[in-house]
Amino acid sequence: MAPEMASDVVSVRVPLHGTGHNLRAIKVVLHREMLRFLNDRPRMISMLLQPVLWLFVMGTGLGSLVSGAIQGVDFRTFMFPGMISMTVIMTAMFSAGSIVWDREFGFLREMLVAPVGRGAIVIGKCLGGALVATVQGVIILALAGLVSVPYDPLLMLTLLVEMFLAAFTTTAFGVTIAARMKNMQSFFGIMQMVIMPMVFLSGAMFPLANLPSWLQTLTALNPLTYAVDPLRQAVFSHLDVSPQVNAVLNPGVSWFGWQVPVPLEVGMVAGIGLVLLVAGIAQFRRTD
Repeated sequence: MAPEMASDVVSVRVPLHGTGHNLRAIKVVLHREMLRFLNDRPRMISMLLQPVLWLFVMGTGLGSLVSGAIQGVDFRTFMFPGMISMTVIMTAMFSAGSIVWDREFGFLREMLVAPVGRGAIVIGKCLGGALVATVQGVIILALAGLVSVPYDPLLMLTLLVEMFLAAFTTTAFGVTIAARMKNMQSFFGIMQMVIMPMVFLSGAMFPLANLPSWLQTLTALNPLTYAVDPLRQAVFSHLDVSPQVNAVLNPGVSWFGWQVPVPLEVGMVAGIGLVLLVAGIAQFRRTD
């Protein structure tokens, strides 16, 4: 009997965490994020409505107040890069928050026990969230002509790259926070408390020129400032405005009188994103 029982035993082999296996896992997580986004029409509409209202309602109202100081430029043109960044950042934040939703419904546990590295799950989540946010930002980008921003191919490509970097960094930050959150209310409470002040201090809705010294310091310390400023620099480089107006609306970011170059700003955003990605992976490795 013993030999017969032994012959009935079936061996089980757990797949190794190879590079190809993890790449497939990244692809699956990314694909799931895209499907979730495309199937959630109310989310798409709600995430677009707020920046459109800010751009065309508030931008028009504020523009009527400052039209004398910025002659020849529509204030909505100034706000356009800020509204792109707001759309991308908010969408990326919601994408990161889906981790908490997955935890509440048990799907996250299934992913964590899967025979793939947890780093692959985090990378797939960050890439998926960044891609979803960039797609959402493209819809706002399509409105460029309505606010006198030219549809220049080089400009559009530059904005796409900068949008993706900002979205990736925001998603990585959200994933790092969400790794320890138990419910959606706590997550969005913390993210709103952190993200909204950063958005307001980034120069998305007001020029960085002639600010009080304390506000200049806060904007310079704000990481989102270095995501918004390259977008605005790219837009204004394709506009025909006077040096005086450019100095008011597009002064750039300065450290002790030295203007920070755009490549350094983009590199800082990318570097912060990589640091947050590593932090997110570390958090997930400690998650039960």
